Amino acid sequence: MASPPLNPVDGHPCSQIRIARLASVSGAKVRSPTGPPCRGGRWAACPANPSRGTSGAVIAAMASEEVDKSSPQGTSVGSAPRAVISVSDKTGLEEVAEALFAAGYDIVSTGGTAAAIQAAGLPVTSVEQLTGFPEMLDGRVKTLHPAVHGGILARRDNADDMDTIQRLGIQKIDVVIVNLYPFRETVLSEPAPSFQTGVENIDIGGPAMIRAAAKNLAHVAVLVDPKDYRHFIDVLSREPKGEEMANLKKQLAWKAFQHCAAYDAQVSEWLWSQVGDGLSPPALVVPMQRGASLRYGENPHQSAAFYMDQSLGKSGKGGLATAVLHHGKEMSYNNYLDAEAAYAAVCDFPNEACVIVKHTNPCGVGSKQDLCKAYRCAVQGDPISAFGGIVAFNRTVDEALAREIREFRSPTDGSTRMFYEIVIGPSYTPEGLKILKGKSKTLRILEAKPRLPTGNALRQVSGGWLYQEEDALTPDEITFTIQSEVHPTEQQLDDLKFAWICVKHVKSNAIAIAKEQRMLGMGSGQPNRVKSVEIAMEKAASDIKGAVLASDAFFPFSWGDAVEKACQAGVSAIAHPGGSMRDQDAVDCCNKYGVALVTTGIRHFRH
Repeated sequence: MASPPLNPVDGHPCSQIRIARLASVSGAKVRSPTGPPCRGGRWAACPANPSRGTSGAVIAAMASEEVDKSSPQGTSVGSAPRAVISVSDKTGLEEVAEALFAAGYDIVSTGGTAAAIQAAGLPVTSVEQLTGFPEMLDGRVKTLHPAVHGGILARRDNADDMDTIQRLGIQKIDVVIVNLYPFRETVLSEPAPSFQTGVENIDIGGPAMIRAAAKNLAHVAVLVDPKDYRHFIDVLSREPKGEEMANLKKQLAWKAFQHCAAYDAQVSEWLWSQVGDGLSPPALVVPMQRGASLRYGENPHQSAAFYMDQSLGKSGKGGLATAVLHHGKEMSYNNYLDAEAAYAAVCDFPNEACVIVKHTNPCGVGSKQDLCKAYRCAVQGDPISAFGGIVAFNRTVDEALAREIREFRSPTDGSTRMFYEIVIGPSYTPEGLKILKGKSKTLRILEAKPRLPTGNALRQVSGGWLYQEEDALTPDEITFTIQSEVHPTEQQLDDLKFAWICVKHVKSNAIAIAKEQRMLGMGSGQPNRVKSVEIAMEKAASDIKGAVLASDAFFPFSWGDAVEKACQAGVSAIAHPGGSMRDQDAVDCCNKYGVALVTTGIRHFRH
């Protein structure tokens, strides 16, 4: 370990820094000849020492490069390694500062970080001492100075760089530990901060130091995440460091640039929310954090991962990204897709509901005051498809419901116990969770905060992304306009609204048939609408008599087509958006068969 130079002020407690460092490593207790005993083998922070910083005369001389090399500044290039620490999140601060000090580093710091290091009993040099300038402009300018950035950016293997900082009295900075103003936390706080408060929480000096250190990754280590402190300390303590430290610096540099990019993306998003007009910003950066590495993608030969959206607009909105896995195997790529489809659907229902999904399509939906009844209705809608599916609830799963899920037998034979990949709900009672865990060792039990469709959604296409508002309209926000001579009954209208939510979550061309708040059958993903109607009617079977039908888009044809087939099968009421040039045919057809027809004016395509 290189021996740091003694402080030039004779008799000052800091003249014993080298002894204290050695004591810190060995665990010995040492005593200052002129000061109090050290704490834990480390000297208490010293008073400000002007000779440690760059004087005003030196700063003035920088412009003409007339620095007296006999001064402490002029000879500082070859002194102890130096670390700059300036953090808002002080997690692990004392540990990493102690490790750096023990390894022979001088520590330079700012404001509250310096106070925390000092409180830990470690010597610390303030940035003002280093630069010779006070903090100014209400803290906007602290570290934006050649004494800081020159020390960070100087290439140690470039003779011109080293001659320059030697001539200007700038000491190398070898480690930069910085995390940024809590901008995200500030702008997301309640009540919302003023525009000026948001602006003042945009960090400038921090990103500048981080980027400078990351650029000079061959010579400087930059840490932006307290989770990396322990690994860095371990590598720092090993000899020789060589290739291991060089590789670590590269990884840390990547993380530093990613950290700044995510930070800037959130600042940009917030500013657009304040000043933007219209739906979409002209440019968009979405910060994402990997939440899990998955075993594979849709198929075993595809690699995959799950990323969490760190956008401000998604914060606190609940949903799958923040779900807690209480039990079962790790989630797969397809599990995420199916669980998202199931939970998005069930969260759309205002009353107690259960949705069962297979391959992202709802195959069973029930809404009853008793969730056990809602669950049974959902299974009965299509028990064959429900087997191996994802079951979602929008209310707490209690003991009775958990027991029902665990013991319920398939309606197809009355004996086969239903198997599921995932159960997801907003909460579980302790007993309910215990019972559900007993169903299967592999059953994934997820708890997620309900999420209503608000904000914007992105979808990838080759070479680009599609951006749109989420489909957030509910039946209560839609006018169901009666078009037929026969008016729907109150029960039929309630069932039409229920079916309208169901069909919104079925892949187009989509048809949902329902009765008494239970989906009897659905037709999905067919290139023509009449085929989707036929599939839905086949699944509904004899229960179709008196049921209602919802279509996600208008009927292009009616006679001898979808509308007439549904009427002939016994459907009592139909809802569709309307808007076809042949809408009157649908009205005439329903009038002929005495079927109620309503239009919504809203289409619910899902691709």
